[in-house]
Formats: sequence, C-alpha cells, structure tokens
Amino acid sequence: MLNILVINGPNINMLGLREPELYGKGTYNDLLSSIGRWSDEIGVKTKCVQSNHEGDLVDCIQAAYGTFDGIVINPAAYTHTSVAILDALKAVSIPAVEVHITDPTAREPFRHISYAGMACVKTVKGKGFEGYREALEYLKKTLTANA
Repeated sequence: MLNILVINGPNINMLGLREPELYGKGTYNDLLSSIGRWSDEIGVKTKCVQSNHEGDLVDCIQAAYGTFDGIVINPAAYTHTSVAILDALKAVSIPAVEVHITDPTAREPFRHISYAGMACVKTVKGKGFEGYREALEYLKKTLTANA
C-alpha cells in the first residue's frame, strides 16, 4: 500500500474561521476526515501534518525520505516565500503534488509565484477540499504505473 504524507502549512488549522467566503466553512478537522475517507476509498495510507512554522515543514519533508512514497503539500502562505521548502522537496525527490484550496493565480499578484510548485509534479488549485482527493488519486495512479 502506498504511503502518502499530507502536509499543510500556516493557517490551514484555522479553516472554517479564516475567510470563509474564500476557503469555505469546512474546518481543518473536516478536511482531515475527508482525507481519511478518501484514503480508504482509494486504497492508500496517509499521514497528515500541519504547522505554522517553516522549519517544522522543512523537517517534516526531510523526515519523509525513505518513509513515504508521495507527498501532498499545501504550503499555504509559504508557497510564495519559501525557498527552504522548495529545496527540501528537491532534496528528498519524493513525487509531490501541490494543492491550494483557492486559486492563487486569481488572487493578489504576490500569490502568483509558487516556489514549492517548482519541485512538484502537479498543482491542483481552486477545487476546495476536493483538490486533496485529486492529488491523492493522481499520486496513486502515477506511482502505481511506475512501480
């Protein structure tokens, strides 16, 4: 069974409270429940982590080496600022899919650049929580095909 790490960056823990007109009313716990259900349906094992601290996210990516087959990452605000997360993703060379609940390219200009995305095999944006499901399905399909 494929082992996929799901990483969420800053403020994702505030889903349901933070700008519900953009992110919806679903909470972080709702997201975790959905990911667990989709993992079971798709037939993959997932571990979910969330941190508001860049170094913790880098440590998590580095610790994934040799343990996880794929990564789903929503770097949140660090998408647009963190070369450290980009470098960590490149260092471990684990296939990663970047996910964004909203579409950053439809928002403020500073959100249009994704450093993390430069190390990802795919980006899913603007599909709400369903974007995580799409990312999991994509990883299962591509990792199984390459096995």
